[in-house]
Amino acid sequence: MTLPVMEPDLWAETDTLERWSRAVDEGPWSSLCFGERMAFDNPDTLTLLGAVAAWTSRVRLVTTVVVPQLHAPVPLAKALATGDRLSGGRLTVGLGDGGRDEDYRAADADLGTRTIVGLAERVAAMRRVWAGERVADAVRPVGPPPVQPGGPELLVGTLGPRTIRAAAAWADGLAGMSLDLDLAEMAKVFELTRDAWREAGRPAPRLTTSFWFALGEPDRARAQVHRHLRHYMNWIPAEYVDALAATAGFAGTPAQLAGVLRQVADLGADEVQLIPTSSGVDQVHRIAELLMD
Repeated sequence: MTLPVMEPDLWAETDTLERWSRAVDEGPWSSLCFGERMAFDNPDTLTLLGAVAAWTSRVRLVTTVVVPQLHAPVPLAKALATGDRLSGGRLTVGLGDGGRDEDYRAADADLGTRTIVGLAERVAAMRRVWAGERVADAVRPVGPPPVQPGGPELLVGTLGPRTIRAAAAWADGLAGMSLDLDLAEMAKVFELTRDAWREAGRPAPRLTTSFWFALGEPDRARAQVHRHLRHYMNWIPAEYVDALAATAGFAGTPAQLAGVLRQVADLGADEVQLIPTSSGVDQVHRIAELLMD
């Protein structure tokens, strides 16, 4: 389950994120996820990582995704290692090069680094920090060392074939995203990822995917997805967002969602990361009941 970090009313109550985190940790969920944006009103991802590490004790914590080019690599590696320490080794890091110029401008980051090579270079720098190598002229290496040997599990956040193939050299798997729940396309991306890892001589990749969801009567649920996308996709012209919202994600009943999850599991997904389109924590409990059944 993904935290509602992109919802417009996220900050209407001070404990929304804590209540969500505890509800996910206490339920049948495998992971608690949250993403990064810069030019938006979501919480800072690395600050939130420390909070959710304290609010939870069981679920994996998954960043979906951090854009390393928005950060200096050594401080980012230190922050992520700290999150791994605070969570007792429960951290998985999704990494991608981002799709928004405005985030790079807000972070005063170099748009020229938003490349496959730029992403790989940042990963390599962080791996050196996690390995305890001296990356600066200092008496001691940059720490703390992560709990997980070699650093947290890394997933590449992309659907692009070139990026997937390149990431086989450094990632442990895929942090995928389905815009319109096209299962045939999802199967193609999974197979491409398996092939890339096999050709690189790597162990079989971890395959995850995500999609937006809204529960309820179809028209009302579809309207909820539409409202969410109008807010979240504010860098895209509204007419394009409106067209996308007609089919984006899932809008329907819990029973229908269960059917979709079974279909995605049949494709070989290791995990589906649901993305809420409202901040009401009741939906965590509703789907938890469905999963336990």
